[in-house]
Amino acid sequence: MSLMRRTPGVSIRDAAPRAATERYLARNPGVSYLSIDRERVVGCALCGHDGRRGYLQHVIVDEAYRGNGVANRMVERRLAALRETGIEKTHIDVLVDNASANRYWIRRGWQQRSDIHRYSMNRSGSENA
Repeated sequence: MSLMRRTPGVSIRDAAPRAATERYLARNPGVSYLSIDRERVVGCALCGHDGRRGYLQHVIVDEAYRGNGVANRMVERRLAALRETGIEKTHIDVLVDNASANRYWIRRGWQQRSDIHRYSMNRSGSENA
């Protein structure tokens, strides 16, 4: 969470408390990843699947470590882990105003979708869920 909080362009929602993250990791064992340098988390990639499609979430690299291939290694390892479970297609949601993240995914050959719209239902009562 510390990495997420100190990274511009990352939105932390009320739906991301520790217990929810622990449930996510338990439902998707062995596919998420942390990059650690001298006991400090410098990169993370939450990853999971629904049995058909893979989903990357919160692929984040500390600004001081960018440009060194950390994100590329994390993503490739996550895609390989998904492939081992039979998942060939993976999605990631990126906030429209996160210019650096959008450039990253486009440069890596990911395709921005224009054929679908994402809709959400929030029953929590909090606008930040």
